[in-house]
Amino acid sequence: NLVPESLVKQTDFCGVRSGRDINKFEYCGFTAQKMAQVSAPGIEECPVNLECRVTQRIQLGTHEMFLAEILNVHVDERLIDQTGKLHIEKAHLAAYAHGAYFALGKQIGTFGYSVRKKPVRRNR
Repeated sequence: NLVPESLVKQTDFCGVRSGRDINKFEYCGFTAQKMAQVSAPGIEECPVNLECRVTQRIQLGTHEMFLAEILNVHVDERLIDQTGKLHIEKAHLAAYAHGAYFALGKQIGTFGYSVRKKPVRRNR
């Protein structure tokens, strides 16, 4: 589930509490969304859901890293325009890095912009 800024507190809670001790969906007010190819539910309130199958688990000291194959993707239709283009910036996604949460959405470049030729200016 790709998390919007509005659900960061609930997401943090899910990361620090065990599902053995509490029903996270109920506690956080999430709506379970049935997935097509995996048994785990998606979170309906998230604008993008990825159905994944774990392909590898790697021990990293105190943590474990999971590598997975994406089997299916669900996207809120409000993020797709009439031409079929995804406008992910409208999802107001959050990210987690080095112990902190960050709001995403500011475009800082496009694919290939680092090598794109600049227009040649001609003297008149």
